[in-house]
Amino acid sequence: MKDPRDIIKRPVITERTSDYMAEMKYAFEVDMRSNKTEVKQAIEAIFGVKVKKVNVMRVPAKPKRYGRHSGYTSEWKKAIVSLSADSKAIEIFEQA
Repeated sequence: MKDPRDIIKRPVITERTSDYMAEMKYAFEVDMRSNKTEVKQAIEAIFGVKVKKVNVMRVPAKPKRYGRHSGYTSEWKKAIVSLSADSKAIEIFEQA
């Protein structure tokens, strides 16, 4: 199995994901090659919580321009993790 910290790259904190926290849902940027099972095992190993459900989506690359130069942003993968009702909250989101 891969190292859990290689699968979970960083938390995604936006206004929308802040609203998800009331429902015990948290968003993370994950490795492009990871699947739902690996994400679930990594979250449970790193934070010591009980995961109920994982939704994974690919965020497509967007065209960007800087002056006359144009290109694309990187494509990345996002996971929204739902915790079970008897699980504790994840601390890194509560500090913000």
